[in-house]
Amino acid sequence: MDLLRSEPMQFVQLIIPNESVHRTVSYLGDLGLFQFNDLNASRSPFQRTYAAQIKRCGEMARKLRFFREQMARAGLSPSSNSLAVADFDLDNLEVKLGEFEAELLEINGNNEKLRRNYSELLEYKLVLQKVGEFFHLAQSIAAAQQRELEVQQNGEGSIDSPLLLEQEMTTDSTKQVKLGYISGLVLREKSMAFERILFRSTRGNVYLRQAVVDGSVTDPVSGEKVEKNVFVIFYSGERAKNKILKISEAFGANRYPFTDDLGKQLQMITEVSGKLSELKTTIDLGQVHRSKLLQMIGHQYEQWNLLVKKEKSVYHTLNMLSVDVTKKCLVGEGWCPVFATNQIQNVIQKATFDSKSQIEAIFHVLQTKEAPPTYFRTNKFTSTFQEIVDAYGIAKYQEANPGVYTIVTFPFLFAVMFGDWGHGICLLLATLYLIIREKKFSSQKLGDIVEMTFAGRYVIMMMALFSIYTGLIYNEFFSVPFELFGPSAYGCRHTSCRDATTIGLIKVRDTYPFGVDPKWHGTRSELPFLNSLKMKMSILLGVAQMNLGIILSYFNAKFFEEKINIWYQFVPQMIFLNSLFGYLSLLIIVKWCSGSQADLYHVMIYMFLSPTDDLGENELFPGQQFVQVLLLLAALTAVPWMLLPKPFLLRKQNAERHQGQSYSLLHGTDDNLETKQHHSSPSHDDFDFSEVFVHQLIHTIEFVLGAVSNTASYLRLWALSLAHSELSSVFYDKVLLLAWGFDSWSIRIIGIAVFICATVGVLLVMETLSAFLHALRLHWVEFQNKFYAGDGFKFSPYSFSLLREEDE
Repeated sequence: MDLLRSEPMQFVQLIIPNESVHRTVSYLGDLGLFQFNDLNASRSPFQRTYAAQIKRCGEMARKLRFFREQMARAGLSPSSNSLAVADFDLDNLEVKLGEFEAELLEINGNNEKLRRNYSELLEYKLVLQKVGEFFHLAQSIAAAQQRELEVQQNGEGSIDSPLLLEQEMTTDSTKQVKLGYISGLVLREKSMAFERILFRSTRGNVYLRQAVVDGSVTDPVSGEKVEKNVFVIFYSGERAKNKILKISEAFGANRYPFTDDLGKQLQMITEVSGKLSELKTTIDLGQVHRSKLLQMIGHQYEQWNLLVKKEKSVYHTLNMLSVDVTKKCLVGEGWCPVFATNQIQNVIQKATFDSKSQIEAIFHVLQTKEAPPTYFRTNKFTSTFQEIVDAYGIAKYQEANPGVYTIVTFPFLFAVMFGDWGHGICLLLATLYLIIREKKFSSQKLGDIVEMTFAGRYVIMMMALFSIYTGLIYNEFFSVPFELFGPSAYGCRHTSCRDATTIGLIKVRDTYPFGVDPKWHGTRSELPFLNSLKMKMSILLGVAQMNLGIILSYFNAKFFEEKINIWYQFVPQMIFLNSLFGYLSLLIIVKWCSGSQADLYHVMIYMFLSPTDDLGENELFPGQQFVQVLLLLAALTAVPWMLLPKPFLLRKQNAERHQGQSYSLLHGTDDNLETKQHHSSPSHDDFDFSEVFVHQLIHTIEFVLGAVSNTASYLRLWALSLAHSELSSVFYDKVLLLAWGFDSWSIRIIGIAVFICATVGVLLVMETLSAFLHALRLHWVEFQNKFYAGDGFKFSPYSFSLLREEDE
């Protein structure tokens, strides 16, 4: 079985000629079954042989990222059909990417200048229009006032006429003050502050008029859409002008020239409008050209991106190889599965042939004391279960893998807590939808929660199937029982059922063939009955799974030829666990089969407190008292059996090993003497008896206490199953049936909607997550700690298939 033990691994040395090394590594990346070790770990990345090539690939990757950003801004996406195109030469690709980048930068630069000019002209046109309106309005007012003065001058003097009117009319025109003006646009949000600063800095010696621009305007500097006001400032003197210019620059106001000549105004508006239309046409043509260029890039973007990533990963891998003393070949070391030997050799031969090398690469298996990596061959169904185990810890090389049993036990324990075949069908339908459309979903970018759910679709499918099975056993369909497998075994003595409330139901037929009899639902004894059933069932399942874990520790010890662990760990653990909780499980089964009324709490408590007392009515079989005394003595004997022999035997083994090595040195040469002393002394010095004894003491205490706590931990199966059943019953009775009792259809529809939301939100989402986490804990803590070390490291082969996953 592929999943029970990890694949046998071998440590391999590759000696590859320089002319074929690049193609060999590339082909190994396509194969994805060789893990390279870094032979240049002491050297920095800049000191390695292929640092320049990696920098070159990094520069090409930067250009590709630039292209992707430009395509995203233009609303384009790379074509996914470009991966079937023939391969490119890296040198030609580098030149091509450089040409595309230069052309795109030039187009962007020209487009930016044109857009800035267009925005400036657009603002200038607004200034001409709005400021022209100011001047036109001022001239109209001035003309009206002039006509009024002429009328007053020609008429008779009035007491209301100004006393200095004649003097004002006769003032020399050369002494009149000439006002200058500055016009432009300022951000609307800054217009009030702009006006206040102008007033304070010039002490009120300016006249400011503003007009709101309808809609937003593209700012020439930032290129963003903003709201602005057109302003015109009238001033007198150079000092006031300089202050206005500095304040305008500080507020980011754009200034534009303006003339008070009406003819020139019309001419300037005409010229600006003509330039705007020309610029608009030029910008549109530039955008069309840019869009065509980006489409051309997008058609081959994915292939270029994958090629650059492959080349960069190849050179990263080549930097892990060491250069031979002759500098004519590279030496690489790493791990590969034994089954992949022929495939790797074929790949090496193909690379030699394709590169037209005169010398073939050498594939050499080495012996090493290093721990090999762990590699399981999984498919899309088993991979998620294996990831559940790997999340706890990577399996040690070739130790028993819990993933094989997790495929069945994990969804089954989940279903024990989630038993309702109506809810199970809902989960199954949702999962089947994900499975049927998995090709579509696997190529899409999903959200975090949806992606996590999609990745575990096969786990959820198994959970749903087992939930349907346990739901049929519990006989619950959204908490409603059905007579699916025949009529109920219970009925009333009287046809009118008048005696049901006093005498209760009696058995009138054979026992219900499968699952809980539907008549139990709604009775006064339903809760005590289901409590007892599910609690005892939880203990049976827990003891069975813990025994499975201990049995797997036996197969581990047998596989690694550790006889000490068999006789001084597996045997006493089996005796201790089954003397107490195995015996409890036996009592539960005997009580079920015999129909006895014995109190199992009393039996187990007084087994420890008073093992020699008479059991009385709690006796389930003859000789039970004697059996209990023997089991109690066996459990007490198993504790020192686990604790004491193993540390002393390990010390004895270590001493014999060291002594045997010392004797064997007399038959060797001087060189062998030094070598063997070098290898043997660390193993002897590393053994610390006190550390081993303390470790065994901790392990013994942990197992003894864990046998009690782990068994109690399995009662969560009972608690969550009961909670799920009661919640489902409450939603059905207090929401759906209560709403259905009203005559109003609106209340019924509201009740159905509330029932559906509560069922989906609480039972199908929250309860599913809760049961999932509890099943996860039972596997990680109660099951796997009996045999699973989980201190290995994962096989991480060099593979190009990971490049697209990283990109996604």
